[in-house]
Amino acid sequence: MPIVKIEPNLRGHERRVAIVQSRFNPEIGAGLLAGAVRALAEAGVADDAITVMTVPGALEIPLALQRLAQSGDYDALVALGAVIRGETYHFDIVANESASGVASVALEFGVPIGNGILTCDTDAQAHARMDSKGAEAALAALELANLLDAIDEA
Repeated sequence: MPIVKIEPNLRGHERRVAIVQSRFNPEIGAGLLAGAVRALAEAGVADDAITVMTVPGALEIPLALQRLAQSGDYDALVALGAVIRGETYHFDIVANESASGVASVALEFGVPIGNGILTCDTDAQAHARMDSKGAEAALAALELANLLDAIDEA
């Protein structure tokens, strides 16, 4: 029996995507969002198939993602935000717990989530990554949505 290989697929036609963006570090959030929306458009996701909402910070992202996943209205979700290291342990808590929350929602509901929550040591690092990482998170979510469909069809 031949090996079955499922190729990566970034096609976004007829996909509905929701983006949850943290308002903390607003300039970086705007850059992440611009990259994500651009990538989705280039992949063929229609403007009216993209929903964007904001939450106060990275720790609030998983709850919004959970409600979106519960709705069943979206093929893929994208989490966007930036956690920049400060002088306290708070960075570690926010970085770890937001990542854990995002992963938990994806596993609980089987909805692909592109994690574009940057965890950087400096503002300069976040600025350097915001456009590309927003795009990468959006494309990862689309690719996984297509992969899950291909698995279901195999």
